[in-house]
Amino acid sequence: MEPKLPRLSKSLSTKFSNQLWNRLSLRARLLLPLAAMIVGALLLGGLALQTFSPEQFADENAQGARSAQLVADALNAALAAANNPQQTLDAFAGGLGTLAAIEFVPAGSKPPRTTTETYPGNVPAWFTALLQIPQLGSTHPIRIGTAHVGDILFKPDLSAEILEKWVGFLAIVASAAALMLLAGLSAYFTTGTALHPLAQLGAGLTRMRNGDFDAAIPLAGPPEIRQSCAEANELAATLKRLSRDNRNLLRKLVAVQDDERRELARELHDEMGPLLFAIRANATALSDPEAEGPPEPGSPAHGILSAAEALQQANRRVLEGLSPVYVAELGLAASIQALLRNAQSQAPGLCVASRIDHRLNELDGLISQTTYRVIQEGLTNVLRHAQATAMGVVATVNGDQIQIEITDDGVGLPRDLTFGRGLTGMHDRVRALDGKLQVLREHGRTVARCRLPLDHPVGQ
Repeated sequence: MEPKLPRLSKSLSTKFSNQLWNRLSLRARLLLPLAAMIVGALLLGGLALQTFSPEQFADENAQGARSAQLVADALNAALAAANNPQQTLDAFAGGLGTLAAIEFVPAGSKPPRTTTETYPGNVPAWFTALLQIPQLGSTHPIRIGTAHVGDILFKPDLSAEILEKWVGFLAIVASAAALMLLAGLSAYFTTGTALHPLAQLGAGLTRMRNGDFDAAIPLAGPPEIRQSCAEANELAATLKRLSRDNRNLLRKLVAVQDDERRELARELHDEMGPLLFAIRANATALSDPEAEGPPEPGSPAHGILSAAEALQQANRRVLEGLSPVYVAELGLAASIQALLRNAQSQAPGLCVASRIDHRLNELDGLISQTTYRVIQEGLTNVLRHAQATAMGVVATVNGDQIQIEITDDGVGLPRDLTFGRGLTGMHDRVRALDGKLQVLREHGRTVARCRLPLDHPVGQ
């Protein structure tokens, strides 16, 4: 198990890094590498200073160290040849004050120092420590005969060199900051010219998903994005044409279905009606001729007559479902009111409230049939499944569309709601007319909402 732990840790780390990277915006993805390069350049500059500065300091002060050695050798030689060495030494020490880096220290006055470098006060200590300045001072003994009378000290003043390197470092930092700022501004505005067209492209694709193919996407941004926008506009035109063809096909299918239903209803009416009438007449004739009125309950004739009446009622319901004759004869508004009365009769305990626009009578055949069918299917679903105590039906003409809304206070919708045959048929009818059908739950009520566009507004 132990070898698997490093692989698991590496996998989790990689997954986390990928997730973090995927959450970054395009601007952040461009700016982060630029910032990393600038920081890397600064780190490399600091490493170069730390690596090469000691050698530079040694090279720059090597001449001074050699001069101190030459001065000490010359002084020792002069003292060895002088008649009065002490006087010569005093004269030399007095004249040495003009040399800042070289100093004569008499023996016994103070201990010789080998590190006498001085640093500028306006340079941060961390920068001075970063330079790793080597030990550049040196001590050269001075003797009169065999007696040690003092030392020549070499103590270089490094303040100018350190200040020079500090100024150079600040120039590098300023240049890096300026480059980073320019690169950031460039990345910001460059990505802005690409992100705005991409946002317009995304909005256009969202409109296409929602069925709006008319608004063209502006051609803007780099050539690649303009090409994508142009292809998206061509896709919208193609989808619009296909959607129009699909609606026309659905409209034709719905019209064919209505024609078939009317033909089937006519055949049922013409064939079943006379047969059922003949059955009822024969049942009445089979009853006791001496008896007055209908056949007695329990008799064979009464059973046949009851079955014939039940068949007639079933036939009427089938005919009404296939082709509602009331729409053509009474008008759409009155037909809807008849549907509501029928629903009230089937469920006496159901409270039905309605608002039906009288202008619905002015609708043409297909949209009138669709309006009737939507309300009919909604009422059927409420009676069969809702277990409701109150129901509302609204059908109005609002400008260039018909608004239908059927609500109930029943048990609501199942979580895995799927359209059955009735709702699927209604959805296809509504799509054929370029409308929308929704079934949802709002404020504790089940709502079936339909919108049907009109080719031209109806009268006020």
